[in-house]
Amino acid sequence: MRHGTGWIKPTSATHWMVFIFAIIVGLVGMEHAVGEILQGDVITDEMFIESWPDNELFRIMAGEPAMTIISNMRVTGIVAVLMSLITGIWGVVFVDRKGGGYILILLSVLLLLVGGGFGPPLIGIIVGAVATRINKPLKLWRRILPDGVRPLLARIWPWTLAASVLGFFTVFPGLILLGHFFGYNNADIVPVLTLFNFVMLFATIICGYASVLLRMGEENQASAS
Repeated sequence: MRHGTGWIKPTSATHWMVFIFAIIVGLVGMEHAVGEILQGDVITDEMFIESWPDNELFRIMAGEPAMTIISNMRVTGIVAVLMSLITGIWGVVFVDRKGGGYILILLSVLLLLVGGGFGPPLIGIIVGAVATRINKPLKLWRRILPDGVRPLLARIWPWTLAASVLGFFTVFPGLILLGHFFGYNNADIVPVLTLFNFVMLFATIICGYASVLLRMGEENQASAS
């Protein structure tokens, strides 16, 4: 793999998190886009739309709300597919370049404006902010996270990451599959799962920073010895 000029291998906890969640942003953004394309050449004067308004399986998720500055649903979906691909690929391949995190934030905002839903762009903005700190000294987090808690947080980082990813996939496609195979349609669980997912996402960020700081300390000790 090539660093900075092609496919990259994540080199830290925070880099892995950006890598994984960029893929999720791209996939879920495209899921919204497919629903918009299937609606056909429907003209809408409203900025706020539903990606799957008439699909029974998506009723539990209120038809997958989104927004768009494009008045044609099919065109919105096509542009959302392209933006989802670009955002996901950027987060996987190019995010470690100079300014890569800021570009990921910009792409996520554009995805929000062209029908990519609300969740995927928000995740993209959050992990884009994390990406701006890849290969940086993390001076602020050195003050926030005392030396004594870093080993514990670093140890649980893989588990918070796994819980966060599992939580997002529980919302989609988990709830859709539950509805299809078992008839589950209690929409009250959606905000609960959403809250859990973002809490775990921020927990993963904090634990990831602890892991990076711990590794930096070990590398400094090794170079000094």
